[in-house]
Amino acid sequence: MNAATKHEYDRIPYMIVFQEKAGFKDTYAGRMDFVGLEAHLLKPKEVDSKTVIVFMHPIGGGAYLPMVSSLAKKGFHVIYCNSRYRGVDSALAMEKVALDLGACIRDAKERLGYEKVVLAGWSGGGSLSLFYQSQAEHPTITHTPAGDPVNLVEAKLIPADAMMLLAAHISRAGTLTEWLDAAILDETDPTKRDPELDIYDSNNPNQPPYSAAFVEKYRAAQIARNRRITKWVKDKLAAFKRDGLENEEFAFVTHGTMADPRFVDPTLDPNDRKPNWCFLGDPRVVNNGPVGIARFNTLRSWLSQWSYDDSNADGLKCAQKISVPTLVIGNSADDACTPSHTHRLFESVAVKDKELYEVKGANHYYFGQPKEMEEAVSQCAQWLTKKGFAA
Repeated sequence: MNAATKHEYDRIPYMIVFQEKAGFKDTYAGRMDFVGLEAHLLKPKEVDSKTVIVFMHPIGGGAYLPMVSSLAKKGFHVIYCNSRYRGVDSALAMEKVALDLGACIRDAKERLGYEKVVLAGWSGGGSLSLFYQSQAEHPTITHTPAGDPVNLVEAKLIPADAMMLLAAHISRAGTLTEWLDAAILDETDPTKRDPELDIYDSNNPNQPPYSAAFVEKYRAAQIARNRRITKWVKDKLAAFKRDGLENEEFAFVTHGTMADPRFVDPTLDPNDRKPNWCFLGDPRVVNNGPVGIARFNTLRSWLSQWSYDDSNADGLKCAQKISVPTLVIGNSADDACTPSHTHRLFESVAVKDKELYEVKGANHYYFGQPKEMEEAVSQCAQWLTKKGFAA
């Protein structure tokens, strides 16, 4: 394949539907006991391939990301498949998302006829891909952290043949914990705050650049807050079950989820990002805004995707269990996944056949950065070709 050639491609939307028994419905509308996944196949014209690159993110929405279409323009067949929770993660269970990704890969092989699959984990799709691959290679999970049956052993997930981790973070639970507002003392009233931990208070004597002692104290408070929420969640679920309400749920709000000291102090985990900024805009505004991660939750979902101690989808642990060639690409101006995430993932990948590459000056999405986008895609294309995954 000539990496310099720019290919036209067809975008083919399609549905993947499979049956699944569950105690209650956790996605909006649709038939009971059926799951429907929206997918896009980007198929370069006049390029046949036995390999397909598969993207999935826990809450989806990336079918039109620059990376996805740019790979198709390089001549690679690409599938972007949305999970059942596309756009709404308040009831999301990572174990069920793994089943969704498995259904997409099985469909790609058995119906579409692809012989090899390369998993491309973009951002939050990175830890999902690692979770999926670890369970496909070494299945162990039969229940969610809340105790609901989701059997990944019996699912017989098909392992991917290679992995690309692109601008990826370590996990949803790990990332949330690093972003939690450590100053919040009362989950029902976020105005009750520890002034010494309030990084958005100009009167706080602790100001950037932060001391190592302040960062250590802040990180410990973030973990403690995550664990307080988790304890409350477990107590709430246990009370329901004692009352015979096995499938009862409870919705709640998590305030203050975008208060990572790195957002305001670029000397922490340094790269080329600008201060007082995150990938969603001004972090002070996003901290309690409607688009902050983990804002709206349910009990089971919290344990599966956000609990620091209970989530099964820990990218760092899962990376130690995979055996396929892996490419890790980080962006030097990433305002979401800072360098420590990229390097922790790379170091955790157990397989020796792995490579690390950093795109200088690139932001999280490559928005407005065609040169950096081309560099990242060219690196993917070279690696895929070298590993035998080109058409």
